[in-house]
Amino acid sequence: MSVNAVTHLNFRGEAAAALTFYRSVFGGEMNVVTYKDAGNVQDPSEADQVMWGQVSADSGLRLMAYDVPSNLPWDRGENAFFVSVRGDNAVEITEYWEKLAEGATVRQPLGPAQWAPLYGMLRDRYGVTWVLDVVSEYNG
Repeated sequence: MSVNAVTHLNFRGEAAAALTFYRSVFGGEMNVVTYKDAGNVQDPSEADQVMWGQVSADSGLRLMAYDVPSNLPWDRGENAFFVSVRGDNAVEITEYWEKLAEGATVRQPLGPAQWAPLYGMLRDRYGVTWVLDVVSEYNG
């Protein structure tokens, strides 16, 4: 038996756009169920928003997202979480970085670090903080 952690991102009206962007970065398939699709429309203006969405990439990466309905509290927050993408292929990690960096605020440029051959941190155009690094035998 194995357990996988899946990052679940919360948005207010931007989940479909964010999932589309992340699919353009990581590839794979995107599945979306709107509130209308699920028959769970509380506010007609939110009928086409995402009740459940996921990007599943061939690399094994999974991201889930939904639009928090307006009747529930939501705050994007400043540093409530980040998504860590770790791999053993510097070319692949660099390609992800370059795509995520479009419209992003770079907090730590992608480059060598004491603990990793490549490490970087950025906050993307949707306010999500990403850490990307290359895993080596000395940082697991």
